[in-house]
Amino acid sequence: MLFGREDIRRRIEELGRTITGDYEGREPVLISVLKGGTVFLADLIREIPLPLRVDFMSISSYGRAAESMGRVRILKDLDEDIGGQHVIVVEDIVDTGLTLSYLLSVLEGRGPASLEVCTLLDRSARRIAPLSLRYVGFDCPDVFVVGYGLDVGGRYRNLPDILAVEDQAAVTAAPDVLLPFLDPGARR
Repeated sequence: MLFGREDIRRRIEELGRTITGDYEGREPVLISVLKGGTVFLADLIREIPLPLRVDFMSISSYGRAAESMGRVRILKDLDEDIGGQHVIVVEDIVDTGLTLSYLLSVLEGRGPASLEVCTLLDRSARRIAPLSLRYVGFDCPDVFVVGYGLDVGGRYRNLPDILAVEDQAAVTAAPDVLLPFLDPGARR
């Protein structure tokens, strides 16, 4: 286990308090990148007692490859205009930064009043594109992670903890190895 559910809960409460203080008197728009960011977004917005809006985008940057190839396509765009709005992009994990850099340039072109990033995990060791991340939950080591919205083969987004996977190929070949971690009463 890399980050346990209680540590995640506490950190999200802290992020919520900070965002609330920073955006007092404003109505931010939180944009989640589907699908991984939705779990984090759902918990985060409950910690921000401000009038806010939520919107979603879906981006394809990996295709069938495990690593980003630098190609980005918007699969689902925002439902509402963000011109003049205070926008926070909510990410599950920022890795190389290539996809997020592209997304931020697209959003900046739409004229928001402000544009910031809130990520649960920052794997800065792999950063290629320079980015300014205003809100960071945890620094993430250079390991493959799963749980709390992060998946392996489309599965295990519902794990309450974030696990470091040492052998991604083994988990991909036999994904049921992670089933015991779905049991909330299981001791690890």
